[in-house]
Amino acid sequence: MDFSQVLAEKTDTILDKWVTAVRKDRRIESADDLSYTAVKDHVPDVLQAMVTVLSKSQENDIESIVTASFQHGAIRAEQGFDPAEIAREYHLLRTVIFDALQADLLEGTPVDIIRSMRLIDAIIDEAIARCFKSYVEERLRELQQLQLSLTLHNEELTRLMSANQEYLSQLAHELKHPLTSIIGYSDLFLRQQRRKTQIKDTSANLEHIERVLRNGRQLLHLINDVLELSRYEAGQIKLQLAPTDVSELINNICEMLEPLAVGKNLKVVVDCDRAPKELITDPFQCQQIITNLISNAIRYTESGTIIIMCQVLENQRWAIAVSDTGIGIAPENQAQIFEPYFRVSFSDRPYLPDSTGLGLAIVSRLVKLLQGTINLVSEVGVGSTFTVIFPLQIES
Repeated sequence: MDFSQVLAEKTDTILDKWVTAVRKDRRIESADDLSYTAVKDHVPDVLQAMVTVLSKSQENDIESIVTASFQHGAIRAEQGFDPAEIAREYHLLRTVIFDALQADLLEGTPVDIIRSMRLIDAIIDEAIARCFKSYVEERLRELQQLQLSLTLHNEELTRLMSANQEYLSQLAHELKHPLTSIIGYSDLFLRQQRRKTQIKDTSANLEHIERVLRNGRQLLHLINDVLELSRYEAGQIKLQLAPTDVSELINNICEMLEPLAVGKNLKVVVDCDRAPKELITDPFQCQQIITNLISNAIRYTESGTIIIMCQVLENQRWAIAVSDTGIGIAPENQAQIFEPYFRVSFSDRPYLPDSTGLGLAIVSRLVKLLQGTINLVSEVGVGSTFTVIFPLQIES
């Protein structure tokens, strides 16, 4: 029996069942928000490789026809998959393929069955190896870019700190933990690379890279916030005024932050029916303000709803309000919430580890720069509403 022909005929069915299995598998959470095409990626090429290899005339052509897995690994890295999720993907693919071919395999001779099973296993193993190789290379590329960015930011940070020593000790404390982790895991990874022939646990090696990147991103986020605040204090932010569609701006921000809300099962409601059709503002700074307010609402809300409401007011003004059903802010803390490095904490819940205490400080200063005002209404255990009011046209 020609199993290559059987596999070719069942390729579409196998793909559909595999994509369904990946989406249902709770151990592959990174696929939850991906489209059918994004999940499928280059796997059809891997199946085509199997069809070719199972054909008795081309059984030694594995090396040249599974290069699609190399691209698959790079794309999965960009999509945020971790190594365990990728390994799980290929495990499901192997299972679905053998389930689909089982009845046909049993009709063949023992020799044909063993040959086909060995070849399918060989292709999947080769695909996994190539996939992980490209995954690691993509992560290393990102690590190099992160290192370059951190170097440039460090130079700018050094310059700013030499001119302004305020908050230096507090900032040094905040930088200490992610820097220590980055240095430790980088050192461990480099030592492992030097004795590469002795490395057997690929998953552990990849996890070290993931931790370095995770801490690097956290550090970069903190540095970016510090630089943004410093640029404002130094009067270096120059407004770039332009006609702006605020409804489109809000929808784009919500789309960007949707994965964060989905990850916590939060409902996001946007009401822009009464929003101004067009206004004159700095769209980038306006986006910074709204992004910070919505991401803060998501960060400090464990269940419930985030509501974003935008409307035109009288006297040539407009407002945006971001409400959440989160932890809320006590009255004694509300006066300090816009101060740099201030973070709300409770006796049973310290502040979140990814919080820099600079987000709202930046928001309040950008609001002032855009000639607006910001108000807070909050109750502990009930939630918070931040309302920002701007003029429809900023005076240059």
